Amino acid sequence: MRREPAARFIGELHRAQERLYAGGDVDPVRSLLVPDVVWHVPGRTPIAGDHEGIDAVIAYMLRRRDLAERTFRMHPRDLLVGEGETFAALTDGSAVIAGRAREWSTIGLYRLRGDRLAECWLIPFDQEEFDAIWSGTSEAGRG
Repeated sequence: MRREPAARFIGELHRAQERLYAGGDVDPVRSLLVPDVVWHVPGRTPIAGDHEGIDAVIAYMLRRRDLAERTFRMHPRDLLVGEGETFAALTDGSAVIAGRAREWSTIGLYRLRGDRLAECWLIPFDQEEFDAIWSGTSEAGRG
């Protein structure tokens, strides 16, 4: 996938997610997903699992919003593109979870079908830390 369309898509998706995570409407995110979208989140947290279908993916995002009490923000870092319909976005996250300011880094591997998202694999840089953050425990270091 060429860099420009990947950057355009991920920018639109992240803006729609940011609005949703801040308490906004789900429809802008919904409009960017195919009906049978799958969102893979590794780990052992309330947000982990293979979320299949638009309703399950939206429910995952709403759960994330609730856990972060509408403070979750994404901070784009880099975009990796190549051939085909996939690309990767390196993104940092920040939120206040269980009363504590937290930060983490992930790679999102995205597969498009046409101009909509068909699948996402979320890959935390530090799985143990990511699990501690999204479980609301104090085990992780910097957050």
